[in-house]
Amino acid sequence: MGDLFDEVQKLKSEGKKGALATIIGTKGSTPREVGAKMLIREDGTLLGTIGGGCLEAEVWQAAMNIIKEQKPRTIHFDLTGKQAEEGGMICGGVMDIYIEPILPAERVFVFGGGHISLFVVKMAKMVGFEVSVIDDRPQFANPERFPEANEVLAEEFFLAFPKLKVNPSSYVVIVTRGHAYDQEVLEWAVGTKARYIGMIGSRRKIQTVYESLVAKGISREKLEAVHAPIGLDIGALTPEEIAVAIVAEMIQKRRKTGKGKAYSCLPESEKASKPRKEFDLPDLKE
Repeated sequence: MGDLFDEVQKLKSEGKKGALATIIGTKGSTPREVGAKMLIREDGTLLGTIGGGCLEAEVWQAAMNIIKEQKPRTIHFDLTGKQAEEGGMICGGVMDIYIEPILPAERVFVFGGGHISLFVVKMAKMVGFEVSVIDDRPQFANPERFPEANEVLAEEFFLAFPKLKVNPSSYVVIVTRGHAYDQEVLEWAVGTKARYIGMIGSRRKIQTVYESLVAKGISREKLEAVHAPIGLDIGALTPEEIAVAIVAEMIQKRRKTGKGKAYSCLPESEKASKPRKEFDLPDLKE
């Protein structure tokens, strides 16, 4: 059983999905007892058993649907009927099996330990994200300042990068104290598989950072996928309000909805004709 739960944690940490099937009720003669479990990975492979045969085949099919739907379900199996007999299951009992989705842990990597980060961390934890805080200043990156964070790293950003397990369920929030640091983090972030990358800053600062990265060979497509300025456009002014806008945008990404209005870096006269992330960047060389 230990191996099974270790595998569940491994799936979550790697950003992968699965489903866990558990026998929660039996009556009569059944192939396994209450509590028996089987893990179904999203690639279809299995770990553990709940009885084999047509029973596991049906559970496998149900689990694949549950992984897609991301909703748990309880399934009732009657092992006394003709179908069970044809499948070679002659136990003669009934079973209830609870199948729950195993979803990746959603972690936010917050770069910068300033005032905005304080509230981003609090709110992100409130809505179910795990949080890592990274800053090169120990006075701004410590457990006392961020008691809610799952992880706090006080070291140079480039030293922290290899330690961060970024996967397709990860979110990167860039709110450092200067554009040089923002650029360093963004250059790293666009090379990861992060689901969401957001960077704070004015249009002028963002364009300066983008131009520098394009000159270094970063593709326009990768930069256009970045949420910059970060957060939904709710007219936020204070650190608390800006944090609300940032976390709201992450929730929007999580729920796969585009109903909120994002910030635009373009002048008012250009907003109607251009998408929000079109910058006047130099053409990339072929």
